[in-house]
Order: sequence, then structure tokens, then C-alpha cells
Amino acid sequence: MRVSVIGCGYLGAVHAASMAKLGHDVVGVDVDAVKIAELAAGRAPFYEPGLPELLDDVMATGRLRFTTDMADVAGSLVHFICVGTPQKRGEFGADLVYVDVAFEQLLAHVGPGEVVAGKSTVPVGTAERLAERLAGTGATLVWNPEFLREGLAVQDTLHPDRLIYGLPTDDDGVPTAAGDAAKAQLDDVYATPLAEGVPLVVTDYATAQLVKVAANSFLATKISFINAMAELCEATGADVTRLADAIGYDSRIGRKFLNAGLGFGGGCLPKDIRAFMARAGELGVDQALSFLREVDSINMRRRVRMVDLARDVCHGSIVGRRVAVLGAAFKPDSDDVRDSPALSVAAQMQLQGAHVTVTDPKAIENARAKWPDLKFADTALEAATGADVVLLATEWAEYRDLDPAVLGGVVAERRILDGRNVLDPARWRAAGWTYRALGRP
Repeated sequence: MRVSVIGCGYLGAVHAASMAKLGHDVVGVDVDAVKIAELAAGRAPFYEPGLPELLDDVMATGRLRFTTDMADVAGSLVHFICVGTPQKRGEFGADLVYVDVAFEQLLAHVGPGEVVAGKSTVPVGTAERLAERLAGTGATLVWNPEFLREGLAVQDTLHPDRLIYGLPTDDDGVPTAAGDAAKAQLDDVYATPLAEGVPLVVTDYATAQLVKVAANSFLATKISFINAMAELCEATGADVTRLADAIGYDSRIGRKFLNAGLGFGGGCLPKDIRAFMARAGELGVDQALSFLREVDSINMRRRVRMVDLARDVCHGSIVGRRVAVLGAAFKPDSDDVRDSPALSVAAQMQLQGAHVTVTDPKAIENARAKWPDLKFADTALEAATGADVVLLATEWAEYRDLDPAVLGGVVAERRILDGRNVLDPARWRAAGWTYRALGRP
């Protein structure tokens, strides 16, 4: 099947390559000519494990091409909208300008029987509005949210844990004839994962739009819950990692996302829960999501607490102290620095008088563009040379596996702050380090 992908960022580029891998003829469209040139040459414009190999594979088949010309989508049977929905400046709400512009440009090139599938994370009610704009073209809008995890995006696209179709329905909630036809089109697109037994949920527009933000809100709540427990553990001398293990054995709770530390960041969870709150307010049900304000507050407090912890181990002041920050990306296996807790803490410490050096295996270039006043190093050993305190801020495998004796040979003082609770305290203390972490004795 011929399909188009509008927007070739973290979501769209992976989706386009994955659709080609599933056997479809794909054209990817983006307004960023530099990005398109990189992709057209088979080079990923950002770090995502497995994407370079996937691009090599599918570009050789001739089933994938990239362009800046929206007219090239003409003739595609399914058009995926994969553009970003960032947080509005100075507000909690989602900025839909990229969705609206992409949709308006697409309208001139869609025809009867075609499907426009929205994958962008949008406030509930957006799909209904866009469907009205699509009326008269003969095409049908479906909302098909994405659930990619950066670092695992290729796997999550080719082998998703579920597929959601939000279809046009009648007053009884039954898909219309156009909705049934659109479902058949998407079933063909996703024939391979569906044949593998991937669960499919067919629902209405409103429910499909809520799925992604509800899921992200639940995950954010779970992370902030364990970080709230970390605050209690610090007050009582308990160990939050043991607490998480203990409650995680309860099958109703589970251990995933119960990792206390610096909290969540990136381009999804923080802005999605804020946009969810903003939309609830517009709908007159803001009290239903008021708890998310505390979820957000707990998350941001972790960053402040880490600066306080650095001050504690430096005997009350970080002014003039050399601090090595290991990690700049918001999570390992990514070069994404959007709302990165690591960079937030690094910047706060520098503003408070510390001499900060940041390192990261993949995100230094992006971090330098965002925080040019910070100092950067290529390796952990280089960053830690002469340091008074070392902060593990992003849990890259190479930082988790650091030898405390080797690192101890280059620092000025053996002080380690485990911002992700991934190091073995006994091992580091045995090597002569002062070890501190959030929620652990």
C-alpha cells in the first residue's frame, strides 16, 4: 500500500521507515530541508537505536523516500499525521499550530476513499474538529495514537503492545460505513503486527484521543508516587529501592516505573500531563485532574532536592566547587534533551556558583545548543577530572558500569550522587566514596 507520513521527527521518521519495513511504499514529508536531506541520504538526524540499520535496510528496497513537497503525498491511500504538539509558551496547553498547518496543506491532496490517520498527541476534541475540515473530500479521519518509547521506538512501531483506532461513529457509538472502510484500510497497513496477535482496540474519536494522555498521566503519577515515597524515606531512614521492590511484587501494582530518582522529563510526559490539565479546565472538569498538579510538583522538586544534596555533601556550599554531571539526555539511549532533569540540575548548580562539566554519550551536541554556557566533556573520566562531586544524572549503561576505583583516581574528592538509584552503594563506599542518593540511607 502507498502511504505518506507528515512530519519526520522522532515519531515520523521511525514510523515512515517502519511502514516501509512492513512492505508499504512510503513518502515522508517535512518542512525541514536539512532533516529531509539527511533522511534521504539514509542517515538518521537524531540518535535512536536501530534506526540507522532500519533506514539502510528499507532505503535499499526503494520503498521509502523523503521530500519537502506536500504534493508528493497525492495518490497515497493512508496519510499519517506525525507532527509535534509542544507546550504553549507560558501556558499549560498544547500548541496545535503544527497539526493545523500540516492538515491544511494536506487537504488539497487527499481524495475519496483515502484515510488520514492522526498519530500526534492532541487534546480531546481535536479529531472532531479536523474531521469537520475533512468533510467534502471523501477521505476519512481516524485517530491512531502512537506509544513510542525513545530508545525503543523501532521495536515499539514494528511490534506494538496495542493498536488503537478512533473511528467516526453514529449516535449509538457504532462505526459509520466510512469508519468501517477506514478500519479495513488500517488493518491492511498493520497486517503484520495484527497477524502476530497485537491487541486492537476499535473505538470513537474521543476515547482514542484520551488513551495516550491517560496512559502518560498514569505513568507520570506512578513515577511521582515513588518519588514522594523517597521524600518520606529520607525523613525516616528507609530505603526507597527496597520499598519499590516490596510493593512491586503486588501484581496489581508491578515494579515498572517505580524507580525513584530525578524524575521524568523529555518531550512527552511533562507537556502531556500539563496539556491534559489545561484541556480538563476548558471542559469544566479541572478538579478531575487536579492531582496532576501535585504529580508535576513532586517531579520538579526532585531536581531542587538533587542540588540540595550536592550542597550537603560539599559541607553547605557548592560555590566554586567542581561538579561532574554524567548525562545530558532525559533518558538513556536517546539524544533528546527536551526538559532534561540532568541539564536542569546542571544549570541550577552553575547558577548557584558551581563549576559544572557535563558529559553524555550521544546528547552533547543537543545539550550545548540548549545550554551553551555549560562546559562539556567527551567522557566520564574527562568530566570527572578534578571534580569535588560527581552526579550520575542519566542512567546510561556505561555510567552504571563505572569502576569506582578508576573514577576515584581522577577526582579531587570521592563524592558520588546517584540521581537514578542504579549504583551499588556498598561497592562505592568500599572504594572510599561518599555515596548519596534520593530516598536511600
